Amino acid sequence: MRAYVALGSNLGAASENLEKAAVLLRELSTGKKLRASPIFRTPALLPVNGPKEWNLPFLNAVVEIEWNESPSELLGALKRTETQLGRVPSARWAPRVIDLDLLVLGDSSFSSPELTLPHPEISRRAFVLDPWKHLAPGFRVPGTAGELSVLALSRMLSVRAPLWMGIMNLTPDSFSDGGALAFPQALSDRLARWELAGVQAIDFGAESTRPGASTVSPEEEWARLEPALRLVRERYHGRIFRPLVSVDTRHAATAEKAIELGAEILNDVSGLADPAFVSVLKNSSCRYVLMHSLSVPADPKIVLPPDADPVKELLGWAEKKLEVLAAAGVSRDRVIFDPGLGFGKNAAQSLELVKRAGELEELPVPVLFGHSRKSFQRACFGERPAQERDGFSIGISQHLASVGVECLRVHEPQLHAEAWAAYSEVRT
Repeated sequence: MRAYVALGSNLGAASENLEKAAVLLRELSTGKKLRASPIFRTPALLPVNGPKEWNLPFLNAVVEIEWNESPSELLGALKRTETQLGRVPSARWAPRVIDLDLLVLGDSSFSSPELTLPHPEISRRAFVLDPWKHLAPGFRVPGTAGELSVLALSRMLSVRAPLWMGIMNLTPDSFSDGGALAFPQALSDRLARWELAGVQAIDFGAESTRPGASTVSPEEEWARLEPALRLVRERYHGRIFRPLVSVDTRHAATAEKAIELGAEILNDVSGLADPAFVSVLKNSSCRYVLMHSLSVPADPKIVLPPDADPVKELLGWAEKKLEVLAAAGVSRDRVIFDPGLGFGKNAAQSLELVKRAGELEELPVPVLFGHSRKSFQRACFGERPAQERDGFSIGISQHLASVGVECLRVHEPQLHAEAWAAYSEVRT
């Protein structure tokens, strides 16, 4: 049976504590198999007038393992694992080296003096649902009204955190930072900086799609991508918790090669313009970013009709594409929707999509916004070079995160994440 276990740590080297716990949980799992969510940083839950020294942020994650014995036996195994990792008895809200909570085991309910399944606090815990929705968004939680999915439960919370995806441009002609990563050391330095900041996903792109950009052959695109993907695979070899690797490509041939080198997300700016992309998805387990666009590269002259409701247009388009993917056997659990700001939308339409981002929750899949440094910001903030739009982009990120957008793809993710962490801390 599938078991989902929540992990938390806010004492000592928290990220190492989670890694050690996941390794031990993998050993417990039938077949030694484990799937892990990204790690999320969350403020500590504190009792009224709790000690100030307890106010240490947590790192949280969720893992999926296989377990074929009883719930009580799994609970016992989790408690022994906590002890092995150095947890000692303490007050309920005190900091801890490791916390392992059994969320669900299969689709059954269970109750004993020591354990209730499903965990009774699931629907109220953002620090559980935030990472879990990036591991199994469509998993239906037994015991909830109508057996709601993890994603649907998350969207019922008033406060939740986004996944931060950093943009790695490997192109010489990107509108923002083309050529900045021409040397391996520059790429390594940026990876190290983002890792320290807790960036959860990295999107590698090797073809510029800015207005007026030259198209790139799949062969040239791969020549730029391959060294970077090999460097990342070597850097994170053997690690359970590491940034998700996304590849920004519209070419099925590139996507196939990227999967072989460890890509976990395929970010397709063309929205399935290449029919072969469906076959690639069908034969893999990769997540897929389905982006709405009317032209690639972006053409400012090709946009939605000026009297169109951009939200309704995109919702209808996305539902049709989801049907195409479902007919091909690609689960919605694997799809993320990107409204494609600037691709087939004028500045006013892109801005309206930002303002009405919450309405995209009508879709049964996570939503991703790629707003960082985009030219639509000029309509609000005036002319600025792309590299000088980070302040505006961070402000937009705070709005999108506050309305629950699940993924935010940005150029300086550590700055966006720090701003969100500060906001999250002071609002609690």
